[in-house]
Amino acid sequence: LNASHTRASHAQALLEAAQSSSEALANERGGAQEALYRAIHALEAQAKWEPRFTPWLEVLQQAQALISDTAHDIHSYARRDAFDADDLRQLDERLSLWLSLSKRFRCAPESLAEQHQEWQAQLDRISKLADLDALQAAVDQAQQAWHQHAQALSQQRQGAAKQLAQAVTDLMQDLGMAGGRMSVQVQTGSPGPAGHDDVAFLVAGHAGVTARPVAKVASGGELSRIALAIAVTTSRLGSVETLIFDEVDSGIGGQIAHTVGDLMRRLGDDRQVLAITHLPQVAATAHHHLKVEKQQSAQGTSSRIRSLETTERTEEIARMLGGSRDSASVMAHAREILKS
Repeated sequence: LNASHTRASHAQALLEAAQSSSEALANERGGAQEALYRAIHALEAQAKWEPRFTPWLEVLQQAQALISDTAHDIHSYARRDAFDADDLRQLDERLSLWLSLSKRFRCAPESLAEQHQEWQAQLDRISKLADLDALQAAVDQAQQAWHQHAQALSQQRQGAAKQLAQAVTDLMQDLGMAGGRMSVQVQTGSPGPAGHDDVAFLVAGHAGVTARPVAKVASGGELSRIALAIAVTTSRLGSVETLIFDEVDSGIGGQIAHTVGDLMRRLGDDRQVLAITHLPQVAATAHHHLKVEKQQSAQGTSSRIRSLETTERTEEIARMLGGSRDSASVMAHAREILKS
């Protein structure tokens, strides 16, 4: 549209240029075509005596053909009448409308056509959405597909729940909860992105009691040990890279403490485990021993943490045993725990 308007605005100058060019090419006296004709004729008369004339003649003849075609096109253009003033007026009106629309819809003039296509596509989508029957059919289809997936997921959960409950129950027997058991209850609940199951973890701390939600019946230590049992059972399936146990050994000792330490070390085979403990049996099973201690300074009380090497670790285990590092029997006991 801009190009058409520009041409219409310069119509007279364009015609004059075409007429001048046509006359310069086709004038019988001094025109380019006439001069080219004479040059070709002169060379043709002597080309049989001079071989070098031949390639020149070929170039000139090609030029003559091109100039002849171009001169014909220019002559046709020059014979056109001048542009009608109404054409320019109509182009002015179209340009004015174009610019006013771009201002009205707040977009660049050159992007107005693209904007129109985008609106048309949006209108088509809205029109399709107005088909309530098609929408209801799509809803029904999606709901049916979701229900099928939810049912399949629920069946998998039912099977996994039994395996997890049995594995955790077996570990509870060695974690100071002999006779205790755990069950995983999978019931139908509210639908959501994860299916329609309502999963509850129930635990009985010892024999003869009814299993209840784990958060309501388990003490802090029991809860940590149950969490430890679950972590050990599912360690090969989970993606968590670090597990932290805060005094998971609370309220236990003896062989149970050894069991807890062994379980955490087993977890440490494929991920990082941080355990805060006061039991030497648990501390001795770790790959590394870090000691947290407080210290006094002019600025006040602060805490620091440092890694213990072999001798320091033996002394710390002896201290945790309740003895003195000056006691040969306590130090021997500490070394035995670390060795075992």
